[in-house]
Amino acid sequence: MKEDAIVREKAEVADVVIVGTGAAGLFCALNLPQNLKIYMITKDEAQNSNSFLAQGGIATLKSQDDYEAYFEDTMRAGHYKNNKASVETMIKSSPEIIDDLINYGVDFARDEEGLAYTREGAHSISRILHHDDITGREITSKLLEEAKTRANIQITEFMTMVDIIVEHNTCKGVIAYDKQKKLHAIYAKAVVFATGGIGGLFKFSTNFKHITGDAFAIAISHGIELQDVNYIQIHPTVLYTKDEGRRFLISESVRGEGAILLNEEGNRFVDELQPRDVVTAAIKKQMQKYNTEYVYLSMRNMDKNAIQPRFPNIYKRCLEEGYDLRYQDIPVTPAQHYFMGGIKTDLDAKTSMENLFAVGEAGCNGVHGANRLASNSLLESLVFSKRGANAIEKNIGKIDYEFVTLNLDKYNNLKELQKKYKQLIMEEIKKRDREFYDKWCSDENQCG
Repeated sequence: MKEDAIVREKAEVADVVIVGTGAAGLFCALNLPQNLKIYMITKDEAQNSNSFLAQGGIATLKSQDDYEAYFEDTMRAGHYKNNKASVETMIKSSPEIIDDLINYGVDFARDEEGLAYTREGAHSISRILHHDDITGREITSKLLEEAKTRANIQITEFMTMVDIIVEHNTCKGVIAYDKQKKLHAIYAKAVVFATGGIGGLFKFSTNFKHITGDAFAIAISHGIELQDVNYIQIHPTVLYTKDEGRRFLISESVRGEGAILLNEEGNRFVDELQPRDVVTAAIKKQMQKYNTEYVYLSMRNMDKNAIQPRFPNIYKRCLEEGYDLRYQDIPVTPAQHYFMGGIKTDLDAKTSMENLFAVGEAGCNGVHGANRLASNSLLESLVFSKRGANAIEKNIGKIDYEFVTLNLDKYNNLKELQKKYKQLIMEEIKKRDREFYDKWCSDENQCG
């Protein structure tokens, strides 16, 4: 038998299969009834999700007086392309989500008045909760810890989805291969895509390399509706390096706390608290003007004694690269960061295919519009994954298992399949936005 051959396994069953173990997938699982058998699969280690990497924080409605301003900030950042109903749902649900997280043991920063709020780009006030500069790790790890205590939740690492089981536009399960290259047909009454974005397709991205948008390619191949595929966010500030691999994000909260951007001549050239796409465009313009691969981020105007306590992880990483944030400017450059588009969903995470749901970066209900507001990603993923779980709970009693005849031969060549999936996604981006494609996706210097 060839080394890459796949050994076929007998069909398995679960009530719900969730593909992905980031914040959205975990929160969905935790909000499902504990009498349901939930099977979670992930391509890598369970903690290796983009949610885990989130630095800045999670935005929330600070008070009812803040609603209009928060709504406007989100709409303005998204160039008013947002779905207003989605934005309203996200914002109004945020206090409940924060309470849920605190009940799971998430330790948000506090001050003498209670929860401590910070500010990031395009927010008109400080409304972002955080845990140092590793908020995503704090939230995701606490959710993962809770999931591991639930007898009804099974988490299998290094299990890669290659397709879904479909009959009459109804999702009946997933097909996946495990670490030993054994192929599994897993039937379920409901399937949830929580697979993250498409950063692994780009050479320069803040995402983990294994997050390659497989769910989107599978959706395209089955005629499942997509939305806003051309809305791909480039983060303005990642630490510049010539090394290969995932780029280290310098959180927007650093600029929110006062850091400034400087060009090659040491001059400030942009309002750092503008939306991300505006700041990215300004940086690219300076890079082209001076024929450089980066600009500089300076924290020298900030309180030197406050930098390390507020940003311990960023400070440590920059020090490892030879930069002391207290005294030195650091080279930063834009890189792919977030996918605002995705598989089209309603407010309950339902897709155009029966019994298939999509949450987090995998799903798109238009909440972010054309450009995501900072620190709305964790909030959005939790709000709509919980709503998805509630929708599944409401209807799962009406669904029966139905086994179908499967042709598994087409999954034998995994490398060719993955190559095909990447091509499907890139062609879709090209079709939707040729200008973005030519700028960020058209050659091997941009796409890995």
